Amino acid sequence: MPIEKIIVLEDDLIIRKNLEQQLRARRYDVAAAPTLAAAQEYLAKDTWDLVIADVRLPDGEATSLLRELQSRPTRPLVIMMSGYGSVESAVECMRGGAFDYLIKPFSNEQLEVCIQKAEDFTRLVKVNAYLNQEEDAETGYELLGHSPAMEQLRALLRKVARTQATVLIQGESGTGKELVARALHKQSPRAAAPFIKVNCAAVPENLIESEFFGHEKGAFTGAMNKREGRFELAHGGTILLDEVSEISPQVQAKLLRVLQERELERVGGNRTIKVDVRVLATTNRHLEQSVERKEFRQDLFFRLNVVPVHVPALRDRRADIPFLAEQFMHRFVRKHGVRVAGFSKECLAALAAHDWPGNVRELQNVIERAVILCGDGEPLGPDHLGLGGVVAPVTAAGTPSATDSAGAPAASGAQPGPDADGQFPTLGELEKRHIFAALARCNDNRTHAAKLLDISIRTLRNKLNEYAGKTGADTDGEGE
Repeated sequence: MPIEKIIVLEDDLIIRKNLEQQLRARRYDVAAAPTLAAAQEYLAKDTWDLVIADVRLPDGEATSLLRELQSRPTRPLVIMMSGYGSVESAVECMRGGAFDYLIKPFSNEQLEVCIQKAEDFTRLVKVNAYLNQEEDAETGYELLGHSPAMEQLRALLRKVARTQATVLIQGESGTGKELVARALHKQSPRAAAPFIKVNCAAVPENLIESEFFGHEKGAFTGAMNKREGRFELAHGGTILLDEVSEISPQVQAKLLRVLQERELERVGGNRTIKVDVRVLATTNRHLEQSVERKEFRQDLFFRLNVVPVHVPALRDRRADIPFLAEQFMHRFVRKHGVRVAGFSKECLAALAAHDWPGNVRELQNVIERAVILCGDGEPLGPDHLGLGGVVAPVTAAGTPSATDSAGAPAASGAQPGPDADGQFPTLGELEKRHIFAALARCNDNRTHAAKLLDISIRTLRNKLNEYAGKTGADTDGEGE
């Protein structure tokens, strides 16, 4: 409910009581004020969503209050009403910032229509403010590929999209799970309504509940104003719970209630708020195993897993690699304003031979780097790709050789062995090399490296701090 608290500013006792009763019947919190001074006291003490004000009052005209409210950073909508309505009065009020203008006497239906318009407007403003703040690099991208695996995925999405079912999208990091969620929303009956995303892994644990459900003013330190949660913003549309496996057991219990009852309470509040949302969730983990380890609630898993959708890894649809690479090349050629002469045969062979642990996201990053490093008008070669930091030599047949430039076995499928001096490295040393290799693969992005290694970001940070302590080097790089 975007509008919850309303001030009725009216000096006529009968009209004031009638409006108060009508609004309370619709479960609004209402404060009645007979004068401008009384209304200003209410406005100074709390945050209000709407003011319904008579133009003429005993201590002045409400247009002065209207002008005062326009200077506030957060201000309520104002509906002006008058028994002496005229075109000039209505124009003056609307120019002063009034949302609407009612001429007394008006019917209950007229007031209801007016408030509903204010509700819809407030919701649109809040959703738009959220979407403007969201930085989403994948917005506008589509699911690409013509392999049998992708055609099967699209066929499944067409069946599921037209329903209201909750969908659990599973797949490795970088496979495009969010794009699958966006495709479901765009093909659904809710396509014209908001699509709201919350990254459960990126929000601090102590704030995730507030992000989901919102909070009331004063609910905790720093809660200076009431704030709607993502579920409220998604009312009528779709909410995406990205990496849902990262939420705490306490929030899991509250999320279960929302899925079951479609209602919630804000942090610090006691008002039950009904929400109409379709829930999509993504995870790069096997939630069945998390349930067995008691890390994820079984009942919540069943609620989320109504329709499971698996997004295939890039290595399971290698036929799409040349097509994806070409699409990414054209995209980044336009973005960076460079000219390239396509892919060399050696480059395509190197792309086909790579295992792509980072999936489509890794391929996208590799192609962008290659386009930037390629000379103007030259074809993309394997030396531009920088796969794993060292590019494997290409044989006459156009496939990478079995050894890298140092003579060691190639990374794909290689077994650990002795170093050049014949000594076997310790397990700790192997772990360290593995972690730094993952960081190099992910361009020093710790979040992606942690997902690639299947460990938490905290574990990765502790390991890097441990290595820094042993070597005296500063490993605290950026990219997290």
